[in-house]
Amino acid sequence: MQDRHLFEYAVIRVMPRVEREEFINVGVILYCAKLKYLNAAFKVCPERLKALNCELEVAVIEENLNAIVNICKGGKTAGPIGQLDLASRFRWLTATRSTVVQCSKVHPGFCIDAEETLGKLMQELVL
Repeated sequence: MQDRHLFEYAVIRVMPRVEREEFINVGVILYCAKLKYLNAAFKVCPERLKALNCELEVAVIEENLNAIVNICKGGKTAGPIGQLDLASRFRWLTATRSTVVQCSKVHPGFCIDAEETLGKLMQELVL
């Protein structure tokens, strides 16, 4: 029997008008220390944004989301945050913010395959 590994995840949200606290789930960040895994996936649906009377440009939102994915990958192209260890990058990405793109609280779970779990969470919480 394969071992199940503790993972943590947060839902990435777009909150067009922070003061209204209305948001749309657009992605997921998943971190598993044991598997040395940190990754994010996202999908922006312009129709959903319009439902919140959002005047934000989809391209700008996707730029911000791509920055999250790059920080997960790490390295020099991800800037100073991308140089940190996996746990520090995950904590930085999921820190509480009052911005248009932000994360939910962090939730735990157990997985065998982190990439597969990221896909399942995307399917359940975003798509």
